[in-house]
Amino acid sequence: MIRLLHFSDLHLGVENYGRLDPETGLSTRLMDFLRAFDYVVDYAIEKDIDLVLFTGDAFKNRDPSPTHQREFARRIRRLSQARVPTFLLVGNHDLPNALNRAHSVEIFDTLAIDHVTVAQKPQLQSIPTKRGAVQIAAMPWVLRSYLLTKDEFRGLTAAQVNDEIEARLRQILDALAKRVDDDVPAVLAFHGTVEGAVYGSERNVLLGQDIVVERALLANPKFDYIALGHIHKHQALPTLVDHPPMVYAGSIERIDFGEAREPKGFVVVEIGDGPTRWTFEETPTRPFLSIAVDTRSSTDPLNEVRRAIAKHEIADAVVKLVVKTTPEAAVGLHDRELRELLASAAHVAAIVREVDRPARLRLGDQETVAAMSPRELLVRYLEVKQVPPERARVLLEHADMLWEEQVEG
Repeated sequence: MIRLLHFSDLHLGVENYGRLDPETGLSTRLMDFLRAFDYVVDYAIEKDIDLVLFTGDAFKNRDPSPTHQREFARRIRRLSQARVPTFLLVGNHDLPNALNRAHSVEIFDTLAIDHVTVAQKPQLQSIPTKRGAVQIAAMPWVLRSYLLTKDEFRGLTAAQVNDEIEARLRQILDALAKRVDDDVPAVLAFHGTVEGAVYGSERNVLLGQDIVVERALLANPKFDYIALGHIHKHQALPTLVDHPPMVYAGSIERIDFGEAREPKGFVVVEIGDGPTRWTFEETPTRPFLSIAVDTRSSTDPLNEVRRAIAKHEIADAVVKLVVKTTPEAAVGLHDRELRELLASAAHVAAIVREVDRPARLRLGDQETVAAMSPRELLVRYLEVKQVPPERARVLLEHADMLWEEQVEG
């Protein structure tokens, strides 16, 4: 039986909602992602995993900083030193934005690092492991320019271009599948969007235009498992009974509040004589917490906020506070006091005051109002505000007395 670990979409360089750590000089958010990455590496080594399969997007940007490259390389080196074969598929965030430039993980191929294989183009490779070989059909992020030349695009509608791209992809995938040895475990590694997949927050960090691939193009029974990357939300796509599992491992750490409720982790796959089995293992992640408080009917809005925060475990969390309030109560909700209540949070992402402002009531059109006497204006105002008749009568009596005093004066 072969045991492989499938993880994806590391995105080192996502540092929103963080601060500089004085001890390391690194962003606290970078350290969050590295902590999750370390968990993956430790698991692979300690659980005697046969093969680590990474399905793309090592970094947030196409041109990662030397620091991000160093930290990624340190962990890949640990796997190499432990003699754990590692397969790196190139994703859209790994590709340069100009031809003939090196991609962000190409250095591992250039230096021929032991036990590390990089796939930047469609190919079928046999990876030796301590429990036998594993075939990996690699399908990295596909550029439209790779499949079609500019001349081939001319005169085609957008729908025709997509049809042509799908036909080319089918040819490539069929060619890879035909080369698979049925007696050796085989995995298809694909970085891209598959029909029916549910997006997470990756739409906020996408680089390049998605090509949506039909599930039928990938669901080939020649493969024992289909490892997917690019979508941050962990999910298994529906397949036929006799087809292999088709799984997005998802990202290993949260990017923003859009992923607050999503479990993050990796997939452990067992390929043997029977059907392929897989399980999802969660990584340690930074909590993202949204706290909503309605203080519109409270006589002590600040204390209402205090009680709402006390109901949550905010220590080490990235917190967003949303307070619904009135114009009168908002005056007493000072930012400094609200931040003091959130002092134990790792980061305060935002403090939002949603002030419930009543609709302004109009007394009438401009000409009508201009022609009214002060007493008529007051009568109209009391009617619009729906003041009870008895109270309106008393107010008018007092107003008449004031006007009479003014005239006498």
